[in-house]
Amino acid sequence: MSEKPKFLSAEEIQGFFDRSPFISSLKLEVLSSDPKAQEVTVKMPMQPSMERRAGTKQFHGGPIASFVDVVGDFAIGMMVGGGVPTINIRIDYLKPAVGDALVAVARVRRHGRSVAVVDIDVLNEQDSLVAMGRGTYSPQTG
Repeated sequence: MSEKPKFLSAEEIQGFFDRSPFISSLKLEVLSSDPKAQEVTVKMPMQPSMERRAGTKQFHGGPIASFVDVVGDFAIGMMVGGGVPTINIRIDYLKPAVGDALVAVARVRRHGRSVAVVDIDVLNEQDSLVAMGRGTYSPQTG
């Protein structure tokens, strides 16, 4: 008999974020997690170190890429009980991301034994799509 996987709650995902030296620097806040829908929603506040040019409140692509990867990782990680290795990630930047925060919504598209695919939408405060990502992950914690 196989053991039923332990799904991570929003609070447990937040705990992973807060304990990680790198992820905690992004100051991410888990807004919701839904294992049944296989979806996670996370907020990333603007910090001066994330600005493309000082004083513009325009997010640099680097923090957005990290945001996409982490949120995608934990959409599948929520299903398997912890963070998982990234195999590949692609990001399309659609328009400048300007404001005090961004929100990412990650949806698991495929959860196989050796590969998982997650789509990640990044929205500004007006709920306008500013970037889209697709991550491929190994659904094994580690």
